[in-house]
Order: sequence, then structure tokens, then C-alpha cells
Amino acid sequence: MAGPDPSQVLGRITLVTGPEEFMAERTVQSVRAAVRRGDPEAEFSETSADVLTMATLGELAAPSLFSSTRCVVVRSFEDLPEESVAGLLDYVAAPADDVALVLVHGGGAKGSGVLTKLRKIDYVTEVKSVALTAREYPNFVLGELRLHQVKIDADAAAFLVQAIGQDLRSLSAACSQLASDFAGQPIGIEMVKTYFGGRAEAKSFAVADHALFGRPAKALEELRWALDGGTPPVLITSAVAGALRSLAKYKAAPRGSRNVDLMREVGVPSWKLDIVRDQAKGWDEPGVARAIRLAANADADIKGKAHDPAYALEKLVLDVVAARELRA
Repeated sequence: MAGPDPSQVLGRITLVTGPEEFMAERTVQSVRAAVRRGDPEAEFSETSADVLTMATLGELAAPSLFSSTRCVVVRSFEDLPEESVAGLLDYVAAPADDVALVLVHGGGAKGSGVLTKLRKIDYVTEVKSVALTAREYPNFVLGELRLHQVKIDADAAAFLVQAIGQDLRSLSAACSQLASDFAGQPIGIEMVKTYFGGRAEAKSFAVADHALFGRPAKALEELRWALDGGTPPVLITSAVAGALRSLAKYKAAPRGSRNVDLMREVGVPSWKLDIVRDQAKGWDEPGVARAIRLAANADADIKGKAHDPAYALEKLVLDVVAARELRA
């Protein structure tokens, strides 16, 4: 990733806003890298906004004996003291040419007044680190591997998200591993399964899939393997509930819908749609509704109402299979 040019960050303020810490940190690192490209001898410093005054900012931004080029990162900008706002705005209106100032705001309403003022200043560039929606995580994987000049098909990207979960730092690390081991090769779903198919989240989805197919023995076997391997019970109830929601959306979709429309309606990739389609053959709408209620009750149980989460999960598996078998 080339990142910004030094001229885009020196003598300017980069305002990083939003709750997604991984993307915010990536922006900070890209500014630092740009400064280093402009001056390998540049100096770097950090502080927290709650202790920031014009005196401390002046010290951080002042030239040293070794370099006049500086990069200053101010974290938790939402905690900036009210008495420091006016001085900071004065600096931002006329920033030092050899200083890249990065202000990191964690999101939320706190400090929104000063953000509004900063956004009106020409020297400020805002980079938003917004939380991704569920549908955006596979695109994140595609983009990460594109940075490594590696292609991955959409189904493989979606499975990687299912296996790893929605932590961007973990997803990025998994992409780096795949890119290193399969350099120059297009990555398919079987490659991802080989590396990450045994992860806790993937085990949870295996329990859900077997239960929805009406395979109690297989579902219980996967459940015991998952729990013995340290999978949190909440991941399993979440996987079952998610699979049932996908099933309900599929059942509610108009008959004869095209695959591309169904994928959009159900919110799953093509390989997962094939699984949902096969599962749907054994379910009717009342059975799906009953199973969704069972999953909600089990989720409440494992979050404190039940003394034995393992028993609650085993009961959920058997109850879901029974709901399927009660179909008309």
C-alpha cells in the first residue's frame, strides 16, 4: 500500500474519527510512513488529548537538533480539555510546514463541537474509521489480499470471515498468512478451509448446519468437539440463530427468484445459499419460527439463566431437530 504522499500530511492535520480501532491505527501508520518517506530522519511523538496544552503541543512539534520534520499523534481526542480547544484551533488554522499532526477521535458525541470546527478548516483532512456491516467484511478480505497482489474468490472470502470472525486485526493477519503461503496463486475456498476450517466460529456453524439438516448425532458430536476445544457457548447459539434467520429469509423469498437475487435477499454467498436451499427442503414456516424461539431461549439460558450451558446447547440441538421433524 503506497499510502499518502508526504506533501499530503506535512503542514496539515489528519483527523481520524470513528470506533474501528484497526482502521484508525492503519491511518496513523500510513501518515507516519509518509513522513518517513519525506524525511528518513524525521522524529515521532505521541500524547493523549487529556494532557494536551499549547505548551506540550509546542514541545512535541518543535524542531530538534536532529530533524525539523515531526509527526505528532494525539490519541483520545474526545478527551481534549475545554481550555485547550482555542489554542489547538489557532495552531490548526496555521500549522507548521514540517509537522504532520494526527488527531485520533474514538467516535461518539463527546468532543463533537470541536470536530465540527476542525472540519471547516482547509488544512484538515478527515479519515473516518467506521464499523463495517456484516456484508462488508468479505470485501475487506478482498481488499486486504489485493494489497498483497493476491486474488481470492468471493466464496472463499466469505468463508474466511465465517471462520475467523469479524475482528479486522485477525482477518488482516489471516490474509497475510494466505498471501505468504499462496503467493501468486488465486485462493479458493478449499485453501481457506485447509487453514482455517477448524476455527471456533467454523465449528459453531458446523453444529448449526447439522442441526438444521436434521442430523442430531452429527450435531451433538460437533458440539462436544467445539466445547472441548474451548468454543464459547454464545458463538454456538449465535450460529444456530443466524442459520435459522437465513433459512427464514430463504423461505420468505418469492418462488423462482434468481440465485443472485436470493443471495442478496438472504445475505449469504453462493456456496452458503446452496446449503440453505438444501436445508429448506426439510422445513416449513411454523417449524422455522419455533426453532428461532428455541434459539433465543437457549441464548438467554447460556447467558445466565441456566446452570449448565452444555446441557442447554445439547437441548437446543435436539429441539431444533424436533422442530424440523414436526413439519407438515
